[in-house]
Amino acid sequence: MCGRFNVTTDPLSTLMMELVGLQHPGPDNFNTAPTETVTVLRLDQAGEPELVPMRWWLTPYWAKQPSTKYSMFNAKSETAHKSPAFKEPFKKRRCVVPILGFYEWQKANTIPSAAGTSPVAAGAQKCPFFITPSERAGMLLAGLWDRWHDKTTGAVIESFTVMTTAAHAALEFVHRRQPVMLSLGDAHRWLDRGVDGEELIDVFASRLPMALDAIPVSTYVNNARNKDSRCVDPIGAPVHIGSGT
Repeated sequence: MCGRFNVTTDPLSTLMMELVGLQHPGPDNFNTAPTETVTVLRLDQAGEPELVPMRWWLTPYWAKQPSTKYSMFNAKSETAHKSPAFKEPFKKRRCVVPILGFYEWQKANTIPSAAGTSPVAAGAQKCPFFITPSERAGMLLAGLWDRWHDKTTGAVIESFTVMTTAAHAALEFVHRRQPVMLSLGDAHRWLDRGVDGEELIDVFASRLPMALDAIPVSTYVNNARNKDSRCVDPIGAPVHIGSGT
């Protein structure tokens, strides 16, 4: 699953320059929640990369109106190709979501130890973790986007969803699902409209294309109104998760 993530301009500009030669425009948001606006990478009509703001909660082009009745901020990779909401974006409107890392919550007594000791005290309250690359300047998530038109006012909403897959064994302690994470090469393939969806099945594997750190952070991040850097202040030792399939 992917329900909150961190967007920080400086590291992501480094990653975007490496990927497509573009500066990430920001703004910083250390605690991005569904329905908020996020900068997303897609190809324009000429096939050139562009970074555009979109709403994180996909509204299908055929919807009568924007709604949060159904959970449209994540899309299961196993079924997106046949979902009424996601099958056309999967074929024609794939995007990449650049983030610094994402948050998950888990009970402390299920957390693996780091350096021989538990990073937080065991207890009933769920501990938030900030999951971020150990060495890279951010991560790239596979997404789908769509464009909705209000036939009455002419207003346009561009929105996206994040693809998810079964969690890699090393990440199962925080959630049974994980966002689909892309390497730089995968990201180019994902954006390429000439690549058929069936050729991208390998990116949906339960894999980690980079080493990660799962950093325990305070419950300050639980409140989606808190957007500053305190959201990622560590409260214990990180759990290091090596890359691999």
